[in-house]
Amino acid sequence: MDKTWNNRAWFLVLPVLVLVAFSAVIPLMTVVNYAFQDTFGNNQFFWYGTDWFKEMLTSDRFHDALVRNLLFSAIILAIEVPLGILVALSMPKKGVWVSVCLVLMALPLLIPWNVVGTIWQVFGRTDIGLLGYTLDAMGIDYNYVANPVDAWATVILMDVWHWTSLVVLLCYAGLVSIPDAYYQAAKIDGASRWAVFRYIQLPKMGRVLLIAVLLRFMDSFMIYTEPFVVTGGGPGNSTTFLSIDLVKLAIGQFNLGEAAAMSLIYFLIILALSWVFYTVMTNVGADRPVKEAAR
Repeated sequence: MDKTWNNRAWFLVLPVLVLVAFSAVIPLMTVVNYAFQDTFGNNQFFWYGTDWFKEMLTSDRFHDALVRNLLFSAIILAIEVPLGILVALSMPKKGVWVSVCLVLMALPLLIPWNVVGTIWQVFGRTDIGLLGYTLDAMGIDYNYVANPVDAWATVILMDVWHWTSLVVLLCYAGLVSIPDAYYQAAKIDGASRWAVFRYIQLPKMGRVLLIAVLLRFMDSFMIYTEPFVVTGGGPGNSTTFLSIDLVKLAIGQFNLGEAAAMSLIYFLIILALSWVFYTVMTNVGADRPVKEAAR
């Protein structure tokens, strides 16, 4: 017997589709249009083909910014994911302290990105900032405005402070969803703390860790506001990531064609790397039960 489908529910989704079309698809098509054209001004454009893409892909400026972005994202993931797991494991599972810890973890996520940059811009100053003043009093030569290493350390610490809470909350949600029967069975078998984490907690957090890694990778790879407020991409170009370089190219130099080509390449890189992360992590998660069964 054929099943009758009620398609009237699509009318509820239609407003969202229209909103997405205006907020995402139409601007994207505009960027695609600019990426294949050039202009001499007066809003008169002419066909330029794929030359903007060729120039961008062979540009040392683009390559340097891409390397900085990849390095920054790798450092962020290497710090925030293990730290988030550790903090989530340390949080209480019952009692009034659960609410207190959850509220404290959520506070950094409520602060706007530009405010975070302003906070750390002041925090790192050696005259009025607590971090800069303390390091200066300890005899450490710290200056995030003039020293590239200090600038990188400041931007990384700022991102860790701002976004580790997201990983913590996701991991904590995965931990509290584990039934007590798993822990009781592990206790009966005399499993060690590491064995409980390795064979119970970590596999059960697999899906939320996948979400955490994808979100943190995409956010860190697209980071703009915080480092722009703190360092402005400096000193020199040491913290000029792709997003900052893109804004300088489009608004500072008003090179719309080249900036449009760069933004499309930027988008495709994020899409491709996110797909790789998702594929690898889901395949690893799918292989784990098979390996455990084989043991």
